[in-house]
Formats: sequence, C-alpha cells, structure tokens
Amino acid sequence: MKTLTAIAFVGAVLTGSASAQQPPYDNPPAIAADSPYYRVRYEGSLQPGELAFPVAYTLWVPPAVKQLRGVIVHQHGCGEGSCKSGQTGAFDLHWQSLAKKHDCGLMAPAYEQPEGTDCQLWCDPRNGSDAMFRKSLMDLGDHSGHPELGTVPWALWGHSGGGHWAGGMLMLHPERIAAVWLRSGVPLFEQVDGRAIKPHTLPPAALQVPVMCNLGTQEGVTDKNGRFAKVWPANQAFFGRMRSENALIGIAIDPRTSHECGNSRYLAIPWLDACLAARLPARSEDVLQPMPKEPVWLAELNVETPNAIAAMPAAKYSGELASSIWLPNAAIAKAWSQFVLDTNVTDTTPPPSPRNLRLEDGELTWEADADLESGIAHFIIERRGNVIATVPSNAKNPFGRPVFQGLQYSDTPAMPLVEMRYTIESSQPVALSDYRVRAVNTAGLVSQSP
Repeated sequence: MKTLTAIAFVGAVLTGSASAQQPPYDNPPAIAADSPYYRVRYEGSLQPGELAFPVAYTLWVPPAVKQLRGVIVHQHGCGEGSCKSGQTGAFDLHWQSLAKKHDCGLMAPAYEQPEGTDCQLWCDPRNGSDAMFRKSLMDLGDHSGHPELGTVPWALWGHSGGGHWAGGMLMLHPERIAAVWLRSGVPLFEQVDGRAIKPHTLPPAALQVPVMCNLGTQEGVTDKNGRFAKVWPANQAFFGRMRSENALIGIAIDPRTSHECGNSRYLAIPWLDACLAARLPARSEDVLQPMPKEPVWLAELNVETPNAIAAMPAAKYSGELASSIWLPNAAIAKAWSQFVLDTNVTDTTPPPSPRNLRLEDGELTWEADADLESGIAHFIIERRGNVIATVPSNAKNPFGRPVFQGLQYSDTPAMPLVEMRYTIESSQPVALSDYRVRAVNTAGLVSQSP
C-alpha cells in the first residue's frame, strides 16, 4: 500500500505532506484534530485490490475513559459532498454522548472520492476499504494511547454507499460487530440491473447481529419513479433474505424523507444504545454477548397502511415470523412506532446541564454533553435570571429538527463547527456570577439549574 511519504505529529494528530488532491478535500482536512481527537490519513493506491482513494479517519475518545470497550463508526455516503461531510462526523456532540456512555471511540472516515468516479471502489469493503479501516484502528490505537482499539467490537452506522459498506463489513466480520444501522443502503446478495457489483455471501454469524434497515418513504415506497426509487426494492430483498433465516433485523421507514437522513438519529442512537448495552462485554478483551431472547418485540411489515402498524411482545405476535420486524425491547418498540408514524420520537428527560462556565475578555464559554435521546437544539443565556440570548440565535437544519451544530446531508455537523460561546456587549455586566447557561434539547426540554 502506498502511504504518505512524509508524516509528522501535530499535537496528537498524524498528518501528512501536501498531496495533489484539490478541494473539497483539504490536506490535512479543514478541521484540526487535537486531543481528544486523533486523525490518520492515507494516500490511495494503484495496486489491484487496494483502496484507490485517499482516506482520512478521525477518532474522538471520551477524555476520561481508561479502556475503550468498542468503536462507533459513522460512515458517510458516495460523492464529493457526502465524502467531505464525513470530516465532521467525529465532532458530533449527539453521537459522542452515545460513545461516552459505553466507553467507545467515535470514528468518522472521510474518503476522498472525486466526483464522477465509481463509489464501489470504497463502499464495497472488499476493494481495499476493509483492510484500510482495520489498519487505521491499529494506527489510531497507537496514537491515542488506546492500543485496544485494534481489537474492540464495532457498531456501524452507514448512509447510502456507507450503508453498503457497513452491511458489507457485516458479511465479512460478523464476529467483530455489535450492531449495524443501514440508512438508505444495504449490501446485495445478487446482481442488480447488470451493474458490476459483486454479490455478498451471507455467513451464519451475521444472523446474530442486530441490524436496522432505515430509508425514506420517497425512496421507492411512495415514489416509484424517483432518483432513489430502487432503494426500497434493495431493502426488501436484503431484509427478506435475512429475516427468512431468522436474522435479528428490522425496517424503519421514515415517512417524511427521501435520501436525506431526516430525524433518523432520534431512533438510531437509542436503538444502538440498547444493542450496545446488551452486547458489549465489560472488558475489551472479552467476546461480544448474544442479544437476549427476551423481551423481544415484533411488528408487521406493512407499507400500505403504516399508521396501523403495532409492535407487540414476540410471545403475542401471531403474524408471519419470516416477514416480521425485529425490535430488541419495549422501549425501542415504542420509539420505532413513533418514528414510522411521524418521526416524532418522544423524550421526557431534560438534557444535562452545561458545565465549566467561564468568562474571559467579555466572552462566555462553556462545555456541555448532548442529551442521548434528543441531542442539543440550542443554549439559553440568562443574566440575573432573565433570558438575553440563545446560541445559536436561530438553530437550523434543512433535513429535520433544528440542532445546535446544524446537520449536513449525511447526518454530520455543518461546517464551520459552531462553538459554545457568547460575546457579552460592552454595556452589559461582566461578572461571571451574573450569568447562567442552560441547554435545550430538540424535544424542547430545558436543563435544570447548574
């Protein structure tokens, strides 16, 4: 494999010399990666079977973690725009909350695929991205001081071509994978439309890994002729093959979207939380635990009248098991039922309170963890008990609930990354004791007083 000809450490970041690759792929990527962030980048190769495109892997490690128990991978889709959006995936506060809860690293690859080139050169892991991903785990383990990263289990989330990649990794390494979420992309077991896609072989061990297929209704369910109309037939075929062999797999159809990710994270993160809680061993060197057989819930796959779908305990389900939607427990079954209805997954718990409020040279700064269920929508700035501002002043998200960091098409924070910062006007009091910052999650709940 051809790698960088010159490498140097910048803080805790492995970076490389300048390459011929032009924007949108800055080298190094536009966002710096200082501890607790770490990054490795590799050049592409001209050798058959090796990864053709350059790729950068950014890892976030929870600062207080002593030993990692796993790694959560957030994989973007195909094309320049989606690939560039992968540069911010590890900086997502909401996904970090999931990683932190389970002592996991959060990794976001960013493949540097030029527009108009074949996405299969990376999204099929057999074309070199599998080997490069595993190499990056070893290298990042060395650089971060967590050598266990090379052997811990994986939880994979993938969008579009990233779903094809994540599903392909399930076929190759089921023993390493705790759970897989496939948004708008699945691996294939047979040729489709004569495209040069090599079918995967289904290993028995993959049937024991929890999988969720998630797509927008406009991807072939309600819109039969649109650009993404073939996504639903591919999902149907994949789900049918897996579930017919008793795989732990479900489908969650987003009623509001096409290929964009929408509000899918409000089901994906709780679902992965449930799977990680059940499967991750206490020690990184131990094997993954099997998913409990109880309390599993099941639901009918019914795209004609989705509002009529009801999930129920497996013991009470009387439908055809081979086409039923598998859900790991009652809480996820409730969230799933809300998501497929209107994506408004409820949340009754307030977000964590911001901490470490500081005031220096007229700038208020603070730190905060995202609410696991609902993330962060914005922060409220109070002076002497009165609300004087929100940060950001107008949270936006063209694809779903407005969020503090904004969201791009592949469900990653918008660039430039927004900061937890508020500038005090010169006419306002400048005593730290006058100010308080409260977090608001995307369900509208406000954090308690710090």
